[in-house]
Amino acid sequence: MEKEREGERNGPPFVADISVLPEGCISDIVSLTSPKDACRVCAVSHIFRAAAESNAVWERFLPSDYQAIIARSSSSDILNLSSKKKIYLSLSDNPILIDDSKKSFFLDKSSGKKCYLLPARELSIIWGSTPQYWRWISLPEESRFPEVAELHSVWWFDISGKMSTSILSPKTHYAAYLVYKLRSRAHGFDGPPFKASVGTIGGEVYEQTVRLGLFVMQPNQQDRIIPPPQQHTSRPKQREDGWLEIELGQFFNEGGEDDELQIKLMEVEAGTHKTGLIVEGIEIRPTKGAGQRSKTPRRSLVLFLKHVFLPIKKNFI
Repeated sequence: MEKEREGERNGPPFVADISVLPEGCISDIVSLTSPKDACRVCAVSHIFRAAAESNAVWERFLPSDYQAIIARSSSSDILNLSSKKKIYLSLSDNPILIDDSKKSFFLDKSSGKKCYLLPARELSIIWGSTPQYWRWISLPEESRFPEVAELHSVWWFDISGKMSTSILSPKTHYAAYLVYKLRSRAHGFDGPPFKASVGTIGGEVYEQTVRLGLFVMQPNQQDRIIPPPQQHTSRPKQREDGWLEIELGQFFNEGGEDDELQIKLMEVEAGTHKTGLIVEGIEIRPTKGAGQRSKTPRRSLVLFLKHVFLPIKKNFI
């Protein structure tokens, strides 16, 4: 009874109305979250939509040097798009070739972190210039690069790539992936596992074994796909662009120093004949969840909007 009278004296609980804040202030708050959350808060009200779609917000989500990166491509017309959000989405959905097709650049859609795909031509492939072992072919309908490497016949498989960590986003966990395809006649990839490593010179090196083969068929069971025994930590996955990818390793890019990242994939001990593999390149992109910004402002904003205002609809990019 006493608590009820006390509640009457104190009046109804105070509910803050964040919508009375200036649009610029709301934009500053939203810019502390993530691109995904910026799209979510658009469902709250027209005021939040205007703030969340403003150039001020999406300029914060874009890398600070995005204009300089775009200038290194033949796609500079992206800068003429009508809003920063459209530039962001274009760089997320449509990778661009930079540095005379020596790299493909795009943004991780959920975080805005920088991603790169190094083409096969920029990798070190043992015997890659010898036609009896490797051939350079064009797949214009399938690859974003002018050439890809097709394995004709080797027993000794050794591919490596390198890049400067200074072109990546700082304070970010990354992973490196081999992007490849297997011909129907491919063989030599379901036997002994390959060894993969990712790391910087003088720094920590991530090592694991991988199998590039997709599956094996059991006799009289052609309608079933039987996965091979998995004694490794990485499995190939189908990509939306039609290629396969397999994770080679992970690393943390601290930033602030220009280190050289080295990525290697090899199988040189078993003496197994290998053929029928096509390499597009090695892709470096953030690991899942690596692109989240500071969790405190992001979580506070989302919970505040969820419990004080309208329920936030899950409007992802």
